Amino acid sequence: MTRQTIETVSVVGGGVVGLCVAVAAVERGLKVTLFERAGEPGPASCSWWAGGMLAPWCEGESAEEPVVRLGAQALSWWGERVEGVEFNGSLVVAQARDTGELRRFARLTSDFETIPAERIDDLEPDLAGRFREALYFAGEGHLSPRRALVSLVARLKALGADLRFGQEMRPEDAPGDAVVDCRGLGARDALQGLRGVKGEMLMLRCTDVSLSRPVRLLHPRIPLYVVPRGEGVFMVGATMIESDERNRISARAMMELLGSAYQLHPAFAEAEILEIGVDVRPAFADNLPRLVPDGRVLRANGTYRHGFLLAPALGEQAAGLLLDPASNPEFLHGHSRQRRAG
Repeated sequence: MTRQTIETVSVVGGGVVGLCVAVAAVERGLKVTLFERAGEPGPASCSWWAGGMLAPWCEGESAEEPVVRLGAQALSWWGERVEGVEFNGSLVVAQARDTGELRRFARLTSDFETIPAERIDDLEPDLAGRFREALYFAGEGHLSPRRALVSLVARLKALGADLRFGQEMRPEDAPGDAVVDCRGLGARDALQGLRGVKGEMLMLRCTDVSLSRPVRLLHPRIPLYVVPRGEGVFMVGATMIESDERNRISARAMMELLGSAYQLHPAFAEAEILEIGVDVRPAFADNLPRLVPDGRVLRANGTYRHGFLLAPALGEQAAGLLLDPASNPEFLHGHSRQRRAG
């Protein structure tokens, strides 16, 4: 970024990253205009289909160290800005034949307790008698991504940001002293190495099951998570496929998601399928985000499957870099990052 004083900023892209960047910039006193080619938050955004699990310690099973550390900070960030965030933990379970998967998950994660069947029954009565033990990550939380996106839009409006939904804008043509490009996979024209990772999910209604918190069912082939949305509605996800094809769910994915939900609780066999969601997550080779300066444009991208976990940190770091171009934020491209050990 140049060293000129920056007062006005355009943000191009209105998914969770763009909205978090805009919020962080406005909260620091910058005048922000946000451009999003689609309307206000809806199915056109990859963020719309997210699980909304604020589960940094669970993600430590496969993610780099910054995901855990910065993801933990995201819990308070969301809690201070969005109503309805639940901070009642995550539960990780496995069928008896997959106990080895539970042990492996425990070795790779932290900040949990191993609980017996009786505690599972107390936490989630509808799972009574179904699992011998579980990992309980009490400090984690979850939110409704759709309500969260709407809440961020409302916050930006209240803080005086200029929101231009339904208006497409090339980052290079956007007005202002600086521009933050948050177009997700649409930025592949400017970001070398950005790839797509397809995700497929289902929204089910099953009034015969009640869950209070996200539950992960481990399986060697396709681990499942079920996130309660209230009123008998559950989000079931999600696949990770190295593909940028975003128009269909495969028969295999549909069967595996439904089959895994049935393993969690047989009542899901009678569930109503409300929605099928398919979209593509933007990611770099290391599956960590990057801030890439490009003249007056700063490109913020690559949150992979950690959009709601890492967008607050990415937004704060982007806003900090706008105000102090000499700073060296962690996600700045080329910054030396601490790697996961082992």
